[in-house]
Amino acid sequence: MTVNDDVLLVHGGTPLEGEIRVRGAKNLVPKAMVAALLGSAPSRLRNVPDIRDVRVVRGLLQLHGVTVRPGEEPGELVMDPTHVESANVADIDAHAGSSRIPILLCGPLLHRLGHAFIPGLGGCDIGGRPIDFHFDVLRQFGATIEKRADGQYLEAPQRLRGTKIMLPYPSVGATEQVLLTAVLAEGVTELSNAAVEPEIEDLICVLQKMGAIIAMDTDRTIRITGVDKLDGYTHRALPDRLEAASWASAALATSGNIYVRGAQQRSMMTFLNTYRKVGGAFDIDDEGIRFWHPGGQLKSIALETDVHPGFQTDWQQPLVVALTQATGLSIIHETVYESRLGFTSALNQMGAHIQLYRECLGGSDCRFGQRNFLHSAVVSGPTKLQGADLIIPDLRGGFSYLIAALAAEGTSRVHGIELINRGYENFMEKLVELGAKVELPGKALG
Repeated sequence: MTVNDDVLLVHGGTPLEGEIRVRGAKNLVPKAMVAALLGSAPSRLRNVPDIRDVRVVRGLLQLHGVTVRPGEEPGELVMDPTHVESANVADIDAHAGSSRIPILLCGPLLHRLGHAFIPGLGGCDIGGRPIDFHFDVLRQFGATIEKRADGQYLEAPQRLRGTKIMLPYPSVGATEQVLLTAVLAEGVTELSNAAVEPEIEDLICVLQKMGAIIAMDTDRTIRITGVDKLDGYTHRALPDRLEAASWASAALATSGNIYVRGAQQRSMMTFLNTYRKVGGAFDIDDEGIRFWHPGGQLKSIALETDVHPGFQTDWQQPLVVALTQATGLSIIHETVYESRLGFTSALNQMGAHIQLYRECLGGSDCRFGQRNFLHSAVVSGPTKLQGADLIIPDLRGGFSYLIAALAAEGTSRVHGIELINRGYENFMEKLVELGAKVELPGKALG
């Protein structure tokens, strides 16, 4: 039998127990790698996970003349941007088609080369992520943009200039775009209604190490004073709080016990509060957090996702799987991505009782309430889940399907697992370490 590396057989019903490690955050590491382009000297990034988004950015940097090599310790990259150059359009397109990261190369490349090219962009299909706003921001800095058949061509005829920008929504990607562009722009940039996620703060730490001048106010305003030159940096990426929470939800859904080495309390406080309300238990030490199901019934909750410091949208999908095992009605109101609850249809096929609604349920009105999106859910539980054929729709939804398959009775075939490699380092090996009964058709894993 041939091995199909994109299908995973999951034999459910076994609690996940043991220890795994999370490394640097998927939502920080690729952006810190892009920041290395801005420097006049090599940068050293530590705690880098081996995930697809990192490989995509590594390839894009190398296409533009950046030397990227392993450092002295495992998970360390050294990036030398001394000889940045233009890249072949076809090569960029081949590397970038599956990622949205390339849009963030625009500012650094405009500063270094005076021009940039961005092909069509990929990423998870969980709702609108308009890139037009990125281009509008770059125009405000003084870039000119020409739309061509194969993508967008950007030029900076003169040095980019600082500007005042008000985000209509505290978008992480738009905030990153402004930061990576403003640090070398002439004058002061004032960004209002900025995202303030821990990964944004960590990116600011990276840029400050390089010589940037960036001030964060308590009202979501960030002020960047442009400088003439940036150096390299040495930085250890903050751990991935989103992956840590995914494993925590897996422990809860499978009645398991998982020690997540590398998980940190500070960036997960909102999640931990909710986890405790549902009935999950955790114990925090200096090296990580242990998550487990303490026995008894899980409790239903009302939950609303929001930008940081609210409950992160990436925490929602894995936790919903655990909520199918909670007693009573749980209400979920998704306010960040309008299509993120679409993954629940497969859970219903497995035996869950989840009803979607267009109205804003269980919380305040949000920007999706009048726009005909199924962005609220009522989860009725507990229900027994049965194995099924599952097709992964997006990164977090994909890991959620894995959790559901592990919690279910019988065997599930999970298709499209390569997508999970975008954000979960060595996830199949970690499943085996935790005692999961999984196999690639034709090749047993555990």
